[in-house]
Amino acid sequence: MNDHGLRYFEDYALGATYECGSVSIDEASIVNFAKEFDPQPFHVDPVAAADGPFGGLVASGWHTTAVVMRLLVENYLPPGGSLGGPGVEEIRWPNPVRPGDTVRVRATVMEARKSQSRPDRGIVKTMAEAVNQDGQTVMRVTAVNFIAARPAGAP
Repeated sequence: MNDHGLRYFEDYALGATYECGSVSIDEASIVNFAKEFDPQPFHVDPVAAADGPFGGLVASGWHTTAVVMRLLVENYLPPGGSLGGPGVEEIRWPNPVRPGDTVRVRATVMEARKSQSRPDRGIVKTMAEAVNQDGQTVMRVTAVNFIAARPAGAP
């Protein structure tokens, strides 16, 4: 980021890493998210989950993804300079998120190139990794975003 707190495409250096903060996830948020978006028993029913494949209640991978996205928006993507993206290349949830876990996110710039068709932006490929308090990876995603280029005269 520059002295004015703005980040442009040119500020995303290949290999740069960004710590994106952390969030704790409680049972109520796991159940509430899952009831609305992923109502499988191991996400919504602690009793049924105890006998399920994870031996207890776990967050939906989509809940984990939403948490990671929030941290990326707040700490990695530039306010006003994020222009959306065409999607993700890969997403993995190698370990579940459980009630009481604290998830920390780190983003690494894997590729940064100017758009050939739109000179007002660049294309940034990011690998974001979320780990819990025990250092276990709970999510890994490779995403592509369009980021505004620095306007002429901008610091």
